[in-house]
Amino acid sequence: MPTHTFKLNGEQVSVDVEDDVRLLWVIRDLLKVTGPKYGCGINVCKACTSHINGKAFNPCSVQVKDIQPTDEVTTIEGLADTAPGGGLHPMQDAWIDNDVAQCGYCQPGQIMAAVAKVRQCQAEGRDVDDDAIEELRNICRCGTYNRIREAIKAGSKNM
Repeated sequence: MPTHTFKLNGEQVSVDVEDDVRLLWVIRDLLKVTGPKYGCGINVCKACTSHINGKAFNPCSVQVKDIQPTDEVTTIEGLADTAPGGGLHPMQDAWIDNDVAQCGYCQPGQIMAAVAKVRQCQAEGRDVDDDAIEELRNICRCGTYNRIREAIKAGSKNM
């Protein structure tokens, strides 16, 4: 079986697994990092949203063979490590302050997508407004979209 190496939440990891295994299964089943959730497996619900090299992606739709040893994958478990000054990431704080979570299943993916969207808007010199937030396609079955929107706006002010 081939060995695949990459960085996960700041730590270099190696796994022996077939090339065509989806990265989500490597992260959850082999490496026991369970923040990214399995929802659809076809890149639609976005419950597994994580970051690769700082950009949002969905590991349910990526085969492990497509991840390079230099790639840095960050899940919700590693997000706080990217925050200035330690503690929770500002977006995680905003989620708590705005009481976003209801069932909580989609929240790790929602937060990771929000952080990536704020970074993208900052890099493009545009505001994190309703139009930018509408570009996110993460599904919340509980329908907490209004609180998600408010948390993204609040979190963006501290990023």
